[in-house]
Parts: sequence; C-alpha cells; structure tokens
Amino acid sequence: MSYPFLKGHGTHNDFVLLPDLDGSVHGDLDVDRVRALCDRRGGIGGDGVLRVLCVPGDSPDSAGRWFMDYRNADGSVAEMCGNGIRVFALHLVQEGLAEAGLPFEVDTRDGVKTVTVTGDEVTVDMGVPQVLGETQVSVGDRTWAATHVDVGNPHAVAFVDELDDAGPLLVAPTHDTSVYPSGVNVEFVVRRGDAHVAMRVHERGSGETQACGTGACAVAVAAMPGDGAMTCRVDQPGGTVTISRTPEGRVLMTGPAVVVARGTTDL
Repeated sequence: MSYPFLKGHGTHNDFVLLPDLDGSVHGDLDVDRVRALCDRRGGIGGDGVLRVLCVPGDSPDSAGRWFMDYRNADGSVAEMCGNGIRVFALHLVQEGLAEAGLPFEVDTRDGVKTVTVTGDEVTVDMGVPQVLGETQVSVGDRTWAATHVDVGNPHAVAFVDELDDAGPLLVAPTHDTSVYPSGVNVEFVVRRGDAHVAMRVHERGSGETQACGTGACAVAVAAMPGDGAMTCRVDQPGGTVTISRTPEGRVLMTGPAVVVARGTTDL
C-alpha cells in the first residue's frame, strides 16, 4: 500500500509530513515506522515526522482543530517542535486549508499555538517560556554551566567560547537525569553581539540537527534575561530565525519554511 507524504524543512531542520486529516490514512504511528521514514539511507530522511490531523469539534456544528502530531526521528513523542510547526502551517496554506496573512491556530501536545504565514516566513506565538534555574551539561571531560529553560519541551542552554568546543556531538551530552528524566535538548551558544547569538543543538531523539526552533527560543530567553520586550537574532548551521519577546513575556519566533517534495511511499 502506498501512503502520501511531503518533505519540508525550516532552517534545514527537516521533516516528513504525513497528511492524515481524518486519521484514517496513516493511523497511529509506531516507533519502527517513524524510524524507517526518517532513515536517511533506507527511507525518506528527516529529523522527525509531522502527522497533519484535523480533530473534530465537540459538536457537529463546531469547527475542527488542526493538530500537529510530532515524533522525533527515533520514534519518541515530543511535546512541541518550533521548526516543524512552521512547515506544518505553510503546508496548510499551500493546500488552501488556511489563509496566508491571517493568524490561525494549531494544537500541539504543548497546547494551542497561533501561527501566521507571510510568504515563506512563518511567525509562531510560542507562549511564555519558563526559566527554571541552573544545571550543567558535559561532553567528554568538559562540563559547562547551563540554564534550564522550558519551551513546552526541555532545554539546557550552555554558553561556550567557541561552537566547536562541544566536538562532533555524535552522542547526547551528559545531563542531570534528576532535572531531565525524559532527556533534554542541549544548546551550545556563543554571543555575536548585544542581540545576536549563534548556536548548535543536540536534540533528544534526533541527535545534532541543523536547527531547533524551540531551542532558538530557549537560547534567546537565556541570552536576554528579564521581563521586558526584546528581539534577538539566532544563527544556526541551517539558517537564522528572529525571536521576539512581548512586554507580557510571550515569545514570538519568525523564520523560513519550505516544502520541497511530495509523493507516495510504501513505508
């Protein structure tokens, strides 16, 4: 049996999209299938899988809601994916299921996010991140202090002298399992200016990726602490996003998204 798919990325953080509006096409995704789809040699290849669902309303007269069912490349379920939701939103607009230039809502395991698609740029209201104190992370025999930031999923943000200080990041950095019992996304960050940082990231369940949207938000919050409005440029190997914080503390992420292919797969 063949199944429809699309391939897209946000700042080269790439995903397999599975259109499944009523849940009848792809069904529940098991771990093995997600891993096969994300396999870069035996499958389509990606840092994760986005299943596009429209969940029925509470009554026959109520509208359904969009739900982003996101899985990491290893098949594990994730609460939120910042780059993924931009690709998800762009797909809806390209298919005529949402309108460009107007805000619309996408539900996630971290709650409802408001997104706006303008051309190939997408802005996402990521909510109010939580800064939860200090921790530390290690790679090999090197250890760095890190800030624990929750953006719907957990992050440890470590400022380093150079981005290559963390080495090749072939395995997950060591972290405090009492702080992060389900694993953590780890960002290594250098300052480029007053409101400009660069980062690398090792994502739980996916390894080092070219970018991480929630990670960029966590980095901006850690780099520019406080409660006031701010705007921060975050450079990543795969591209740049802009993170803004409103006076109310909500964080807005703006960055590119692109759908590069569509077809069918036997996986």
